[in-house]
Amino acid sequence: MCSCRTPWAVTMEPEVTVLVPRLLQPLVGGCGNLQLDVGEGASVQELLDAIALEFPVFDRRLRDETGTLRRYVNIYVDGDDVRRGAGLQSKVVAGQELMIIQSVAGG
Repeated sequence: MCSCRTPWAVTMEPEVTVLVPRLLQPLVGGCGNLQLDVGEGASVQELLDAIALEFPVFDRRLRDETGTLRRYVNIYVDGDDVRRGAGLQSKVVAGQELMIIQSVAGG
């Protein structure tokens, strides 16, 4: 389901690339990106659910106990913020890129 691929790996599968921020990569086996098979398409929520099956601690860093995206986490599908669209119900199709950005705060 979730697999780490090298950037030069060529595949004909209907996949979405999930870009993982460096600080969260240890929670997904050190991968900088994950490849997920989406068939005819899936929602962002379905993709996060699929990742959560394999990497539950990673999921807890992105979503709270109700499944809502944490306020300091932003997700973009091909550069579009999902919060400005359909949220976690935003559709993702093969060939698209889902980028996860975790805000960093400090003082």
